[in-house]
Amino acid sequence: MENIRPLLAISVGDPAGIGPEITAKALTVPAIYDICRPLVIGESGMMRQAIGFSGLHLDVNSIHGPEDGRYLVGTMDVLDLHNIDAASIRHKKVSAETGRASFEYVKKAIELALARRVDGTVTGPINKEAINAAGFHYAGHTEIYADLTGTRDYAMMLVHEQFRVIHVSTHVSLRDACDRVRKERVLKVIRLGRETLARLGIENARIAVAGLNPHSGEAGLFGREEMEEIAPAISEAQQEGLMVEGPIPPDTVFSKMLGGQYDLVVVMYHDQGHIPIKVLGFKYDENTKTWGAVSGVNITCGLPIIRVSVDHGTAFGKAGEGRANPQSMIDALTTAARLAGCTARAGGSL
Repeated sequence: MENIRPLLAISVGDPAGIGPEITAKALTVPAIYDICRPLVIGESGMMRQAIGFSGLHLDVNSIHGPEDGRYLVGTMDVLDLHNIDAASIRHKKVSAETGRASFEYVKKAIELALARRVDGTVTGPINKEAINAAGFHYAGHTEIYADLTGTRDYAMMLVHEQFRVIHVSTHVSLRDACDRVRKERVLKVIRLGRETLARLGIENARIAVAGLNPHSGEAGLFGREEMEEIAPAISEAQQEGLMVEGPIPPDTVFSKMLGGQYDLVVVMYHDQGHIPIKVLGFKYDENTKTWGAVSGVNITCGLPIIRVSVDHGTAFGKAGEGRANPQSMIDALTTAARLAGCTARAGGSL
């Protein structure tokens, strides 16, 4: 059984945010241990602190390497980096100290995966301001992974149940995003999307490509990117045998995806993909001022290792209070376990 369940390294995210809490809560779910061996990359005192204010019943097993873990229900195995004093953590606050710690957790998880000491990685939320204050100048997790793995061609895929989007660009200005809609990039993202869905067990994926402009440019009246960049990429993908359609107007393509017509939508920029995913996966209750559900995951495609993340931020507003929803972390672990199983059989990068 130990050889079947993939070993997943979880970098818990910023200590001042909800990452440690949602990690602890996810690891109280017995079904998680049926599908994987979760290894927490963090600091033992910090994780005991999260367990305490969340009212959980978990033992912490502080270890030096993945081979030392017990991986049993009721025990949290923590690869302790001893890089922060739990008593010094100020929840809800941006600081260089917690930014440094969170970066070190991510770096360690990547190193373990590249060394094949773990089968995949799962990331809790980091704070971009905090990691930059600590001297690590990245726009987010995706860019950290690309840099530390030496990956040039990569893309962000967001998944909520059967609803999936993959991005041509993400953390850039909208003006810059328009400039990045180029045939070569669109074609690469189509290919990355198809490869990742195959590793999730979806063969012959039906892929829609969204337009950039209103009405997909209306034959050049509202922009020419569809005619000059997007359509040629789709045509080449079709010639390769991929089941691809488009460019489809952005105001209708997601309804078609939701209705089951497609397995994936290639989107042109950050908000074009993030908005529909979060409308579906995030449920806010005005009466209680809380998020009743925060589901969905983020997969980085094109890496030589597996990386799946929660699809939300550090939520400083509720950090340290024990009321964060762990559903996205549960989803991320489930998805990473699926990818680890498929990758072990199929080989290749994601």
